[in-house]
Amino acid sequence: MNLDGNARRTAIIVYLERQSGPVSGAELARQFGVSRQAIVKDIALLRTSNRNILSTNKGYVLFHPQKKQSGHTAVITVDHTAEQALDEMLAIVEYGGSMLDVFIDHDLYGQVRANLMINDADDAAEFCSRLSKSSSTHLRELTEGSHYHTISAPSEKILDLIRNELQEKGILAE
Repeated sequence: MNLDGNARRTAIIVYLERQSGPVSGAELARQFGVSRQAIVKDIALLRTSNRNILSTNKGYVLFHPQKKQSGHTAVITVDHTAEQALDEMLAIVEYGGSMLDVFIDHDLYGQVRANLMINDADDAAEFCSRLSKSSSTHLRELTEGSHYHTISAPSEKILDLIRNELQEKGILAE
């Protein structure tokens, strides 16, 4: 597909709208016959025109804030070791919840946030596997363990069950 920049960016939006999950930069590059770096620039330009495109550990997602993620959301404060990260994620997804992001309050940079979109046990396992193979560390390392997550669930009752499970595991810091 050989499109000029404006047409390609329009086509990227249409393509992302049709996807049910994240799309990697490499996949978009193949789809549109350009380099991954061209896709990175296209995404940056789309963001400047108020397109809400999230970058997740699995790729790009077109986010529609008017569509609530899974009903109810909450921000939780957690403090745990790197070894407890998978337990934390599984405690959330096993109740039907999702871990939408991770963020910290950094003394120098202010709030630092990363979108995660952990929706099931496979997402959690894949994230932890990728992290173990990466030279990167958990964002929580910058705050000696304490960090926040936005989580979503179908109901307040399920959010409470998730909080209780994390409390029992010694992960919840609230």
